[in-house]
Amino acid sequence: MILVADSGSTKVDWVAIKEDGTTVSVKTAGINPVFISREKIVEILRTSLESILGDNVTEVYFYGAGVVSDSVGSDLESAFQEVFPGVKCFAASDMLAAARALCGDGQGIACIIGTGANSCFFDGTKMAEHVNAGGFILGDEASGGYFGKRLISDFIKGLFPKDIEKAFIDRYDLDYLKIVDRVYKQPSPNRFLAQFSYFIEEFRNTEYMQNLLKSGFKDFITRNVYGYNYHNYPMNVVGSIGYIFRRELEEVAAECGVKVGRVLKSPIDGLIEYHKNKYLEKLS
Repeated sequence: MILVADSGSTKVDWVAIKEDGTTVSVKTAGINPVFISREKIVEILRTSLESILGDNVTEVYFYGAGVVSDSVGSDLESAFQEVFPGVKCFAASDMLAAARALCGDGQGIACIIGTGANSCFFDGTKMAEHVNAGGFILGDEASGGYFGKRLISDFIKGLFPKDIEKAFIDRYDLDYLKIVDRVYKQPSPNRFLAQFSYFIEEFRNTEYMQNLLKSGFKDFITRNVYGYNYHNYPMNVVGSIGYIFRRELEEVAAECGVKVGRVLKSPIDGLIEYHKNKYLEKLS
């Protein structure tokens, strides 16, 4: 069997694909090789996967945000081989996961719009073009972190409509000093800010939230998608923000002359389809 993983810092979605085409899904603690040791990775694999899958795994395809170099990939391969002796390991970035999930073996513009945001032009094999994402501070337009930052900035400056301001104050125990402490002194400020996407969704039909969402999606398209051949290829999207607010995304894209193609909440379903087809084809 082969093992496919879509990894984040908080959790990993694993899917084992067997020779008969059936699948087994498992969730484990997150594996970001930038932040956790090889020993911890082995512990997660042994505790959560070995007892379920045994020693029948022949190949592992691991996609994650922490796969930033060949040395990271080598460390992951070593960890997997300790738990599954003789296994072949392929490790790649979350951007390649998105591209394969959205485009398969075809060409297209692949975008991540979730807690963070990123994009590339995929030529069917590799990321042929890539507009730098910029990260939480310099980019990530239309991401959960980006919308949360805009929302909280408006709140502390007194720019909320009165009804939304009251709902926010009633919902969250936050004031200016608490917000400054959480954003500037505590870890993972992007995740803290991204959590407010639930509040945005609750009030999405108000004029204020519509303006917030549409301006953010316009920023993403003009600063990222316009860097690719969008006249001939649709914009495909994976990620919770793009999925939840697809209506607003499509409206803005149409105004910008961009067609929206495939939209997925998570890469894992597209990755299962991609790797299952290749695996069964190789076995036949």
